[in-house]
Amino acid sequence: MKQYDNPPKARAAALLPILVFLVLYLGAGIWYEYIAPIEGQMGFYVMSVVVAFGLALIVAFFQNRKRDFLGNIELCAKNIGDVNITIMLFIFLMAGAFGGIAKAAGGVESTAHLLLNFVPGTFAIPGLFLIACLISMSMGTSVGTITVLVPIAASVAASAGLSLPLTVGTVVGGAMFGDNLSFISDTTIAATRTQGTRMQDKFYANLKIALPAALATLAMLFVLAFQSAAIDLGTFDYSLLLALPYFIVLIMALIGINVFCVLGTGIVLFFTFGIATGTTTLSTAFSAMGAGTNGMFETMIVTILAASISAIMRDGGGFEALLNFVRRYFKGARGGRLGIGLLTVLMDIATANNTVAIVVAGPIAKTISEEYGIEPRDSASLLDTFSCIAQGIIPYGAQLLIASALAGITSLSIIPCLFYPFFLACAVLLSIMLTGRQAH
Repeated sequence: MKQYDNPPKARAAALLPILVFLVLYLGAGIWYEYIAPIEGQMGFYVMSVVVAFGLALIVAFFQNRKRDFLGNIELCAKNIGDVNITIMLFIFLMAGAFGGIAKAAGGVESTAHLLLNFVPGTFAIPGLFLIACLISMSMGTSVGTITVLVPIAASVAASAGLSLPLTVGTVVGGAMFGDNLSFISDTTIAATRTQGTRMQDKFYANLKIALPAALATLAMLFVLAFQSAAIDLGTFDYSLLLALPYFIVLIMALIGINVFCVLGTGIVLFFTFGIATGTTTLSTAFSAMGAGTNGMFETMIVTILAASISAIMRDGGGFEALLNFVRRYFKGARGGRLGIGLLTVLMDIATANNTVAIVVAGPIAKTISEEYGIEPRDSASLLDTFSCIAQGIIPYGAQLLIASALAGITSLSIIPCLFYPFFLACAVLLSIMLTGRQAH
């Protein structure tokens, strides 16, 4: 294990700010989701995560009395100014602009319709899974993929007499697969930047876990497909020109081109092709990019606040207290990996947001990975994978809530059909158990 010179004295009390955040955010979510629901609102999104983090930061300032107010501000500023945090914020901005212009141009619908035209009716369910995987990987958002594909899945289920929870669960699983591996997903951005690794390295480490889970899911879906009657999916209208940018972006990312170049190219292509095909005008294109970046502001503010709280908790000995806990109950490289996984799952269950969970858990996971000799690409993969598992299963997460609302079924009815997240959990646990290298 790696040892550090003069680490802060371990103080579990220094973790109080994150406990305050969890109590406020999780408590409000449970209250408004299950006890006093507000019509038309998802309970876990009534209280802004920014407000909860802001209150937690105030607690951190009052608690860290070995520094005065300006001293704590300086500590936060140094951590916010870290190169990885800065890069993360810029990528969030570009990813928001890319998502906005792609949606306005109609790229998502064209890509989905293009791929659906190649799916034989017999294999509608496996086809929906593959399409969800590809679209989510290309556009970098599971929620966006679910929003587009679930109405189609519901229509397929109704016309073919298929199980609605099964078709919807298939789309959710594929969306989580693509989001987990996408180079432009905010979860990938957060995981790689907090761990200080390249997206390409994280992708290949992640693929070794996610691909077996996806193949197992496909095998099960093919078995179910052979037991169902063949259906005619019909034909779907699409524009090849509007689908093309997604494939170009995906190829550029896979061959290792810098993510800023990838996103910049995608923005230019959708901007140009949208105007050329008449789906956007100059004004609507600029407005769409602005709306996309606005949609990233909350994530960016959370990143800044989480970086600030992390700096104060680390300075107060909170991270050292967590490490002591991990050292006591999790031994060797396997134990370190399990510790990162457990931390991420708990954060996701508490926040119902996989990006927030990674941003919060990332600095602690980085410390654990250095302590236990875990490669940055592997710790980034573990963060993204475990957050994907939890987010894909919890019934109060945005993915299942949106999917259930679009399909007109309960989120709980979808959970038994979420084959991919469950297979992914088995795959990552098996990969950890097979880890032969021990920390020194």
